[in-house]
Amino acid sequence: MRLAICSLARLGGFLSTILLATALPSGETNFMSVRENVAKDYESVTEIPQDKYFSECALISTVPPSSGISGPHQVEEDAESSFHYHYDGRFAEAPLPDDQVTPHLSALIRTYLTTMASIGAETWIMHGTLLAWWWNQKIFPWDNDLDVQISEPTIHFLADYYNMTQHHFDIPGVSGGRTYLLEINPHYVVRSTQDRLNVIDGRWIDTSSGLFIDITAVRKDDEQRQRGNTEALMCKDHHRYDESQIFPLRDSYFEDVPVKVPYAYTWLLEEEYGPKSMTNKFFGGHKFNDETKVWDPIV
Repeated sequence: MRLAICSLARLGGFLSTILLATALPSGETNFMSVRENVAKDYESVTEIPQDKYFSECALISTVPPSSGISGPHQVEEDAESSFHYHYDGRFAEAPLPDDQVTPHLSALIRTYLTTMASIGAETWIMHGTLLAWWWNQKIFPWDNDLDVQISEPTIHFLADYYNMTQHHFDIPGVSGGRTYLLEINPHYVVRSTQDRLNVIDGRWIDTSSGLFIDITAVRKDDEQRQRGNTEALMCKDHHRYDESQIFPLRDSYFEDVPVKVPYAYTWLLEEEYGPKSMTNKFFGGHKFNDETKVWDPIV
């Protein structure tokens, strides 16, 4: 397994903000205007893979698979080795205590966003993470996973230059800090939604706990574009969008660090979760407090 230490940063307070501010390129160039120029032509694999690259909640072998690509492959999944589908079994044998999940997830998304900004990788939050942002820019206290998306040029960029790299962060209150692994699914080159086993294109993994962020690439929907929809985008997990619903990305904050959110976030959330998702103040054993803007547990 090829691993390289490619970043060392202190996560916390103003220093994180400074790191992000200094890492971003100068100027007012809109990435929309150059996206086509940085995208390269990649031939898709014609055959649909029959194997699932990422495995969850199972004991994983560290021996590289026969393909020669260093990464996870499942040895055996049974009642003893399977414990939770939001953990990578290479780095954990049991879920974290409930009171430790949210702090670990907060560090997970903060380190991911910091790293992507520092290397200039275009990414934004989506799905349940976007809904959590809409309420109070914080992770839902009952959540145990995070979802982000990246553009198609970005998945090629990460695969070419950052796949299987480790990123170490000094985190306040954590002795020795934590190391995070960026891993890209080699089947990302298969653009077909028929590849149902590999809908996740990459992961940002906390090697201290096994928790991870699912990274999904948003690609051109060639089929819909041939039918006349020149803005059509798609993901391998069957989510489809128009380009104007995602871009231009909006600037905001999530877990106290800068984040990008899709342009038509309200429409996207209503489409995925229904309008009540943004008005129902009782969920997951919690009630939203309008004064403190915090989800309080219902006793």
